[in-house]
Amino acid sequence: MFDHLFEPITINGMTLRNRIVAAPTSDEFREKAEGGAALVIAGHTIVEPGRSSFSSADEPWLFEKYQREAAHERVMACHRYGAKASIEIFHGGLHARVRDFAKGPCSFVREDGVEVKGMGWASMEETLSWYEKTCQGARKAGFDSIFLHFGHGWLPAQFLSSFYNHRRDEYGGSIENRMRFPLEILARVRETVGPAYPIDMRISASEWVEGGIAFEDVLAFLKEAERYIDAVQISCGIDINKRANVHTVTTNLEEEMPNLAYARKAKEILHIPVGIVGAVLTPENAEHILETGAADLIALGRELIADPAWAKKAEAGHPEDIRPCLRCSNCYHIASDHWNVGCSVNPRFHNEAFVPQKIQKADTVQKTVVVGAGPCGMNAAIAAAERGHEVTLIEKSSELGGMLCTISKEAHKEGIARLLQHLVHRVEELPIKVMLDTEATPELISGLGATALCLAMGAQERRIEIPGADSSSVLTTGEAILALERLGRRVAVIGGGSAGCEIALELAEAGHEVSLIEMTGTLAGNANSLYREALRQKFELLQDRIHVHLEASCQSAEEGALILKRKGEEKASVLYDSIVLSVGTQALSKEAEGFFGIVRHTVAAGDCVRPRSIMEATFEGQSFGATL
Repeated sequence: MFDHLFEPITINGMTLRNRIVAAPTSDEFREKAEGGAALVIAGHTIVEPGRSSFSSADEPWLFEKYQREAAHERVMACHRYGAKASIEIFHGGLHARVRDFAKGPCSFVREDGVEVKGMGWASMEETLSWYEKTCQGARKAGFDSIFLHFGHGWLPAQFLSSFYNHRRDEYGGSIENRMRFPLEILARVRETVGPAYPIDMRISASEWVEGGIAFEDVLAFLKEAERYIDAVQISCGIDINKRANVHTVTTNLEEEMPNLAYARKAKEILHIPVGIVGAVLTPENAEHILETGAADLIALGRELIADPAWAKKAEAGHPEDIRPCLRCSNCYHIASDHWNVGCSVNPRFHNEAFVPQKIQKADTVQKTVVVGAGPCGMNAAIAAAERGHEVTLIEKSSELGGMLCTISKEAHKEGIARLLQHLVHRVEELPIKVMLDTEATPELISGLGATALCLAMGAQERRIEIPGADSSSVLTTGEAILALERLGRRVAVIGGGSAGCEIALELAEAGHEVSLIEMTGTLAGNANSLYREALRQKFELLQDRIHVHLEASCQSAEEGALILKRKGEEKASVLYDSIVLSVGTQALSKEAEGFFGIVRHTVAAGDCVRPRSIMEATFEGQSFGATL
C-alpha cells in the first residue's frame, strides 16, 4: 500500500526514505520527525537581522553566537528519528517588521508609515552577503539541506512579480530583468554551499492578485533557476494579502490538491525533483500524485498539524487512523489575528506545554459513562478508553457522530466526513461499550455504577416563528441539508453566520436563487478572517444567485414574500418559496444539569455548556478522558 509514497529518493547526495516533506508551519517540528516524515523543514531563520522578519524587528538571526546551539538542536531533533533536517531561509523584504526602513524592489511608503527603500547595487550586495552568511550558518549547524523561500510575496518574489516590481532599470520590466536579482541570490547561495549540498526552493505558481506574476514567467524563471537548485516546491498565493492568502492556505471551500496542475506542468519542463504543497490531505491523494508522475515529493503542512504521525500511519497501512485536517485555518495565526489559535482535531497543537503527546494509563480504572456521541463525546470516550478506563458511550440516536452526521452530507465538507469516519473507527476499535437508540436517564446512569460521568449532549438548532409563514416551507439548516429536494427555487436563508453562509452557497451552486438575511453588518462573523474571505470570493462568483441583506431582520411573511426591516429603511421584501432558519443553536444545558449529583466526578463538556466549534468540543472531550 502506498508504494510510491514510501519509495526512497536521492537529491544531490541526500537520500530520503520516503517522499514526505514536513513543511515549516511553525517551530514545533519534532513530532513530525518522530511521525515518519523523511525531510523535516525545522522552522525558519531570517536572512538579514532587523530587515527580514515578518513578526518582529528584534527576531534573532538563528546563527548568531548565542543562537547556534539551538540551531544545532533542531538538526539533532530530526536526526534522532531518522529524518533529514532542513531550514527555511526567509526574507520579508518590503513586508518586514523594521525599526527604520524596509527593503524592496521599489521605493514607497507603506500604509503603516514605514519607508520602503528601493534596493540599489550596494543594498543588494548587503542582502546577498547575508544570504551567504545564513546559508554558511545552516551548513555549519549541520542541516542536511536548505529551503529557500522564493514565493508567497516575500523578497525574491517581490522582484519576480510585476505586482511589486515597477522598476525601469535592468532589474524590472521583462521577466528576464525581474528574475535577475533572484538568480543572483541563487548563484551566491550555490557558490556558498558548494556543488554537493541540496538546495530546495518554494515558488508561487500563481499569486492570485491582479497584476501578479504569470505562470509562464514562473516557468521561465524555474528553467533558469534549476542550474542552481536541486528541487522546487510548487505553492500559490501571497501571505500578506488576504485575497491571495486563501489560495496559499486554502479552506475547505476550495478543491483539494489545488496546485496539482501547476506542479505537473513544472515537472514536464524541469530536470529536478518537483514537490507539491497544499491540501494533499490523504495518503491516497499523495499516492495518486506520485503514481501519475505529477510530482516527486509531497509537502505536508496543516496535515501534520492535525496528525504529526500521518506518515507512520500511512506506512503501516492504516490511513483510517489519521486525524484528518479540516482546512478550518484555526491553526493559522494570521486567520485569527492570534486569538484562540489551535487545531480542530489535535488538542495538543499550540498547547504542547500542558497537553502530553501520549495518554498515560491510569493507576485506577474508573467506570466511565459518556452521554452523547458527537465529536465531544466520542473524543471523551476514546481518550478514556486509551487511558484504560471501562467506558460506556450512550447515544439517543441510531448512529454515532451527532451533528457531524448531518454536516458531513453538506457540500464542501469532505473533511468532516473523514473526521466522522475516523472517530467512528476509533470508537469501534477500542473496548468501548456503545448504547445506541438509548435515552440517558439518571436511573440508567446510577444502574451502570458509573464513577465518572461526561455530559456531552451538545446543542439543538434554534427555531424562530415567522408570522404569516407556512410552517411546511420553513426548515432549519440541518433539515435543509438532509432534504434539499424539499426546497423551492427561491430560498430565503435567515441568519448569515458561517452555517447560514454555507447552506446559501450550496444552494446557489445547485441553481437556487438565494436571499441571505443577516442582522449584523458582517457575514460569517463567527468564522476567522480567512474563511470569511474565502466565502466572500465564492459569493462574488455567484452574485447573480446570492443576494445579501445585511443589518436586516425578518418581521413577517406575506403572500410569498418576507418583510424585512433594514437599517435606514422602513421595509423591504424578499420573495421566497422556502425558508431556511440558520439562527444558531441552543445548548442542552438544562438537560445536562439534571445529571449532576448522581456521580461525584461529573463534567459537562462541549456544546451543552455553550455552543462553539469542533475545536472546543474536541479539546474538552479529549481532556476529560485523558485526565481522568
